Amino acid sequence: MGKRERDLLAVERRSWPGPGAKERAVRERLGLSPTRYYQLLNALLDDPRALAHDPVTVNRLRRVREKKRRRREG
Repeated sequence: MGKRERDLLAVERRSWPGPGAKERAVRERLGLSPTRYYQLLNALLDDPRALAHDPVTVNRLRRVREKKRRRREG
């Protein structure tokens, strides 16, 4: 797993003080638009190396993703 992937997980591991803070950090620290950030993050959640690197964060995000998926499906 590369530095970019570890950086994505590090952003998700933090708690953010208010609206827009996370998106601002994504733009400034990672040089990504929020849309691209979430695309990369979603793909990363299926990578076994990400799970090995940060199981708590990855499992939490997988649960959130699954909950949203179930809500959309009705």
